[in-house]
Amino acid sequence: MEDIFSQIQSGEVATLNLVIKADVQGSLEAVTESLRKLERDEVKVAFVHRGVGGITENDITLAAATNATLIGFNVRPDRKSRDLAESEKVEIRTYEIIYKLLEDMERAMLGLLAPEFEEVVTGEAEVREIFRVPKLGAIAGCFIRTGVITRGTKVRFLREGTIIWKGSIQSLRRFKDDVREVREGFECGIGLSDFQDLKPGDLIETFEEREIARV
Repeated sequence: MEDIFSQIQSGEVATLNLVIKADVQGSLEAVTESLRKLERDEVKVAFVHRGVGGITENDITLAAATNATLIGFNVRPDRKSRDLAESEKVEIRTYEIIYKLLEDMERAMLGLLAPEFEEVVTGEAEVREIFRVPKLGAIAGCFIRTGVITRGTKVRFLREGTIIWKGSIQSLRRFKDDVREVREGFECGIGLSDFQDLKPGDLIETFEEREIARV
């Protein structure tokens, strides 16, 4: 389904262009109605052409001109049509079981949606002391209140509940040792990239962005 997944249109609504061919009129109508039920507010199905019979060179030419994927239900292309589809880079998907067709199309439509992300807090550290280290600048002596603080993760700096800076953790130390992560209940020294205005009582919150699964 690579071609379908790549058909992301500009604008707020994505459109999945399809040329549908089926063996009989009843199958064609059943496939069409089932596909319409898969539509979402953000993704629409456009039926460029619907017809009964085998997949022809004319179908391939039309699909190529409209950037459509060609769906065949209980029908197949002949050799000339296959060769033309290959040269025109038209994707042909053929099915004999309707639920498999609908399953693939639903996945394709989900793929057209712009991904949504949520921020998940992974750790929180309270700044208790500030140390000035030559060549490194300000290092925050912190106590990990929740979660895990990991070197290199995204971080936001909060002062009295207000975000005053976003960046990443540049260095993370336990006593004199460089470490990759420090867990809840332990103390550590945190150096932040491009930020030196540290004060006791500030909070360092690490987070990551996770993609929200479409349902």
